Amino acid sequence: MTDLLYEIRGSVMRNKMRTAATGIAVASGIFLLIVLQGAGNGIMNTFKQNSSSLVFNAIHVWGGFTGQAYEGMAKWRRIVLDTRDEEITRSKYTTKIESSTSISNRYGLVVSNGTDYIADVELCGIRPDYQQMAAIKVLRGRPLHDLDVEQRRKVVLISDKREKELAPRGQSLLNGHVKLDGLYFRVVGIYEDKRMNSRATVYTPFSTLQTIYGKGSSVDEMLVVGRGLDTEEANTEFEESMRRTLGRIHGFDPADQQAVWMWNESRKNEQMMMADRILKTSLWILGMLTLVSGVVGVSNIMLIAVKERTREFGIRKALGATPWSIIRMLLLESVLVTSFFGYIGMLAGVAFCSYMDSAVGNRTLDIGVEKIQYFVNPTVGLSTCLWAALVLVVAGALAGFFPAYKASHVKPIEALHA
Repeated sequence: MTDLLYEIRGSVMRNKMRTAATGIAVASGIFLLIVLQGAGNGIMNTFKQNSSSLVFNAIHVWGGFTGQAYEGMAKWRRIVLDTRDEEITRSKYTTKIESSTSISNRYGLVVSNGTDYIADVELCGIRPDYQQMAAIKVLRGRPLHDLDVEQRRKVVLISDKREKELAPRGQSLLNGHVKLDGLYFRVVGIYEDKRMNSRATVYTPFSTLQTIYGKGSSVDEMLVVGRGLDTEEANTEFEESMRRTLGRIHGFDPADQQAVWMWNESRKNEQMMMADRILKTSLWILGMLTLVSGVVGVSNIMLIAVKERTREFGIRKALGATPWSIIRMLLLESVLVTSFFGYIGMLAGVAFCSYMDSAVGNRTLDIGVEKIQYFVNPTVGLSTCLWAALVLVVAGALAGFFPAYKASHVKPIEALHA
């Protein structure tokens, strides 16, 4: 093996320009492959970062109006969900549901703090588990607790945006009181609101809202977090099964889409994952095409090298060299040259991705209603580098195989007369 490496070194040193051209072609190909992957990661990380407050495996369920008569009952009956629906759903679909909760709402309210007020406010009655299911991030103070629900406390969570509107002089609303629909509530937490919609949402314990407005066991919305709903078929099957269950409870046709409305965010999660796969695959294909152009150049250069060394190969075969020994020598030369320059291109690509991260990555864009981050962490991970290294070895082997195969079949007599 040592002698073989010396021979390869001698061949490379005798053809410095040829080796340099080969190296530039391979290094540029792998460099672009790494940079494209880094840029793709920056795009996908941007989406994930700015949608971190969204839950993509949640199913929202609302009661509607029946669109057809059913078993003697009239059309246009209103279907009102209640806490019993949540209990039955949770017990029946233990393998399909991670968690579930009920929500009550009151719209069109006014919240005020002295002379400062906000109109068209939504008061949302929730249980503590909703905060985790909806990814509500409390910046200051505390979240709602089970004790708040048990004791029907008049406490609320207000968003950081609405705090600035209700306390424009920079004062904090935390542990203070605000007036909602004629009643005073204590502010126990300030949560982060990244949503772009204009309606203000104030959270209060579920039992508090139910008691104040005499809603009894009725609820406005049921939120279910699914488990294992990774395909379109699984989501459709689960929705149809849940609609049949609610149809038996409330007496409507399971095929009646208007009786119960469902908004399945699991489908969004599936679409996001598909978009991620498509983007990464497209960038890999584009980078591979760039690399293939370099590999073709390597193969052409190797063919020229084989033609220049035809006499040498003839002498080797005349002295007893086997075809495999010639193939092994040329393959090893191609793999070593490709891997060496490819590794340089890989390091340059990783360095450029780091430069992109420091120069233009993790920037904040103020679009008026909120500030969003863009081009988040445009770098590559270890797995990408390992795949790139594997691609290099395979590319080097392919670039050298056909020239090596041609050289191994050179006839000694013909080669000596060349």
